Amino acid sequence: DRVLIRIKDLTVEKADEVVWVRGRIHTSRAKGKQCFLVLRQQQFNIQALVAVGQHASKQMVKFAANINKESIVDVEGVVRKAYQKIGGCTQQDVELHVQKIYVISLAEPRLPLQLDDAVRPEVEGEEDGRATVNQDTRLDNRVIDLRTSTSQAIFGLQSGICQLFRETLIRKGFVEIQTPKIISAASEGGANVFTVSYFKSSAYLAQSPQLYKQMCICADFEKVFCVGPVFRAEDSNTHRHLTEFVGLDIEMAFNYHYHEVVDEIADTLVQIFKGLQERFQTEIQTVNKQFPCEPFKFLEPTLRLEYREGVAMLREAGVEMGDEEDLSTPNEKLLGRLVKEKYDTDFYILDKYPLAVRPFYTMPDPVNPKNSNSYDMFMRGEEILSGAQRIHDPQLLTERAQHHGIDLEKIKAYIDSFRFGAPPHAGGGIGLERVTMLYLGLHNVRQTSMFPRDPKRLTP
Repeated sequence: DRVLIRIKDLTVEKADEVVWVRGRIHTSRAKGKQCFLVLRQQQFNIQALVAVGQHASKQMVKFAANINKESIVDVEGVVRKAYQKIGGCTQQDVELHVQKIYVISLAEPRLPLQLDDAVRPEVEGEEDGRATVNQDTRLDNRVIDLRTSTSQAIFGLQSGICQLFRETLIRKGFVEIQTPKIISAASEGGANVFTVSYFKSSAYLAQSPQLYKQMCICADFEKVFCVGPVFRAEDSNTHRHLTEFVGLDIEMAFNYHYHEVVDEIADTLVQIFKGLQERFQTEIQTVNKQFPCEPFKFLEPTLRLEYREGVAMLREAGVEMGDEEDLSTPNEKLLGRLVKEKYDTDFYILDKYPLAVRPFYTMPDPVNPKNSNSYDMFMRGEEILSGAQRIHDPQLLTERAQHHGIDLEKIKAYIDSFRFGAPPHAGGGIGLERVTMLYLGLHNVRQTSMFPRDPKRLTP
């Protein structure tokens, strides 16, 4: 008949109440006839005092002091108002005076990493010689690393991004769909796919849900989105690439101009940013303690520049590049800094990319054949979405595929999708882990992937 109370709910309003709490032993410190414990639950913690007296014997104090760190315990205690703020705990105004303590699950005495080391800012560790935990150690022991207040906050906020994405699009009249991840041909006609054994033949892991999103548009769903895994067999070991990530994908038919879709996607992201500001300040501040970062800035409506304007800004800053040359990663980041200086926004759209640097299914610009009806969206100078108006005419699609040297037989099913009447449509794909990383100003996408997969990592 015990009712377990959440640590985050233990406030001065609960003072003098007897409560039951379940938590992990974060730290313990014996001092004479008393023992101070810190009990942790996700990113919340509270100081607990076991002292010799009416409810605790010397043996009980000794027992509590010797419980291994990270063990799970149930504690009965009285909530007491603290005489002064308790530093190092989220619940600073109260502490728990323990009457009973039960070990629910005993952790091994030796931990692969210390949680206090894992939440210490790297600069602070370097200054005073204290330990910090490197990325490989974190990922090799991910279950422990995910217990830190920083990781709890990161993935709490990431969950919020998914929730806000769904909420916003459903409110806008979109339908959520689920698409196959095992497919018969490379999604985008490229070679960067994982081949899997499929009974007596071979299949591929989907690089993108694009074909199926477009098929749904052809089936008159008008507005669709999906949230699911995306696989890219790229031997890329950068700070922002993974071989498996979560895609937030959108596709939408439009009436007059593809900017209808661009505006809808941009507004969706703005609603996510606003929702994070309003609902997830605790998580943002928790991450900022370890990884300080300026608050994410955005404009409403979103700044939209044409590609040529971005190139002009780069040239003015001393960069040499051609009109039809794609942006390199350093130039992306530089342009992000230039845009921030000029427009004071971390989020913007680059529109009208050169046709030469976009995939075969991208609609050419009807006014300037060297340009395309395509766009990328950027956060803090890094691309988070690549999108375009898709070619919905099978004849033009065939011509563009031939121009790119693509085997038509391999994309026959894709082209055939448009032979029975297809409305003009556009869309794009967003990388969830990358959005989380850039919103929080983190330095590696592996920090925002719960169990990351890259060319060198397949476990845990």
